[in-house]
Amino acid sequence: MNKQNVLTAAVMMAFSGAATTAFAEPLITDYKEATSAYEDAYISGNFNTNDGNQDQASYNLDLTLDYEKVFSSPNRNTKIDFLGTGSSSKGGNDGDKSSSTYQALGSATVDNYFTPNSNATFWYGKGEVGVQKDQEDPFTKATAGIGYGRVVNVTPMAYAIRIMQKLREEGFLKADPSNDIYQQVAVIVDKESEYKSKYGFDDYKQYWLQDIQKVIETSGMVKGDFNARAVVQTYDVLENERVSTRKNGWLVRAGVGAVLSNYDGSDSKPAIEAGAEYHKPINNKTQFSNEAIATATLDDNDNGYNFNNAMSLTYELSDMIDWENKWTLAYATSDNTDDVTTNTLSSAFYYSLTNQLDLGVEGKLTKLDDSISNNGNDEIDKSLTMGVKYRLK
Repeated sequence: MNKQNVLTAAVMMAFSGAATTAFAEPLITDYKEATSAYEDAYISGNFNTNDGNQDQASYNLDLTLDYEKVFSSPNRNTKIDFLGTGSSSKGGNDGDKSSSTYQALGSATVDNYFTPNSNATFWYGKGEVGVQKDQEDPFTKATAGIGYGRVVNVTPMAYAIRIMQKLREEGFLKADPSNDIYQQVAVIVDKESEYKSKYGFDDYKQYWLQDIQKVIETSGMVKGDFNARAVVQTYDVLENERVSTRKNGWLVRAGVGAVLSNYDGSDSKPAIEAGAEYHKPINNKTQFSNEAIATATLDDNDNGYNFNNAMSLTYELSDMIDWENKWTLAYATSDNTDDVTTNTLSSAFYYSLTNQLDLGVEGKLTKLDDSISNNGNDEIDKSLTMGVKYRLK
């Protein structure tokens, strides 16, 4: 064999070996979801108080409870949402009394796909219940309609990627496993609730971690043994590191229904709605989301119209710090009232003290336009607060 042939064979063997031992880290969006479930529940609070150089001590307390649970299967997605806010404050002038307010809105939505495992057409049903302080009745509404598209929870792949990164950093992997190994690990991560049901809350983790270990060992990329330290590092990612919920996909929906009861005491009013969602992990560290909904309540000569849009961009600065930016727009009008538009821009840094507790610093700008001049809210409201965010689930 001449020198040229020897060199060619060596190069081919080198590339062949590289092809079997090194793979590019997959994107979060590579995750192929089958049956999935996730649950997010947060309670966050901001508190400040002032005393001295004023007639009396003043304070302001804001609390928010945010809950979302989603169960996805090939033929059905079920989503439960709840958002409650409350505040209490007292001014610094002599005679200022404390005041408080609260409001909450919960909903349950079921999307039923005509073709299982598709991102196509579905029909849906939704129920909503809301309460506000000093209102005559609770708000209740039922809606049914059709939609198109699907939003997929890709958080399990984010965990799988972080597990492999951790194992590489600690020297347990010779090279990246194939994308198929990432997918298998993500599927097991996603089945945590199934392991809890099968083995019980006290014992499930050993079986859960053991199955993740078995998959990684089949990759052939483990350097030496997948020992106790490797198991601990895997557990540390799953239990102690903050990985925010990641979603991918879009959908649109339109439906008709009825406002069964309203805050002002009215009832049995027909309603229509149209909404859309778009979620995109820009890369493995950045998540963009936008959700919009427009509703109309038909009430003879006093029809009411609402439009709400919530946009967010979250970037993981590190395993411990998230940078969260939001813009929310709320518009409301009716045939007999002026338009009211509220725009809120916020930017917050959340530092993970533990997997459940975050310390946050948030700057916020709020502009309310109610078509009324000189009523004390014409200027942009600016705030800078520090608080905590506790993860219940």
